[in-house]
Amino acid sequence: MDTDMFDDRSPIYRQIAEQIEADVLRGALGADDQVMSTTKYAAFHRINPATVAKAFQQLVDDGLLYKRRGVGMFVSPDAPETLRERRRKTFFTDVVDPMVAQARTLRIPAGELIDRITELSTGEEQP
Repeated sequence: MDTDMFDDRSPIYRQIAEQIEADVLRGALGADDQVMSTTKYAAFHRINPATVAKAFQQLVDDGLLYKRRGVGMFVSPDAPETLRERRRKTFFTDVVDPMVAQARTLRIPAGELIDRITELSTGEEQP
C-alpha cells in the first residue's frame, strides 16, 4: 500500500472518496472530467481494485461521479456545488460552534474573533 497516501484513521475506500471530493472542491477535477480508472488507481496506489471500486460506487451513489459505459467514470456537472452545500451544512456545527464555545471558555470577545476571521479571510490585518 502507498503509505504516504492513506492512514489508519478511516477505511481506505472512504479516504479515496475524500481525496476525489477534495480534488473536485479545489478544481483539480472539473465537471465531466474523467477520473483514473479503477484498475489504474489500484495499481498506482498498490491497493485492492475492489477497494477503489467501493469508493467510486460511493461517489456514484452520492451523485458526484457518473459512469459512461465502456468509457469510465466522470465528475458530475453539479458535483462541486453538491459538495459545497453538503459541507456548508456541517461547517457551523462541526467547526464554528466548537470554536465559539472554546472562545467563551477563554473569554475571547466576539469582536476579537470576528477581527481574526476577517483578517484570515482577506489577508489584511485589522486595526
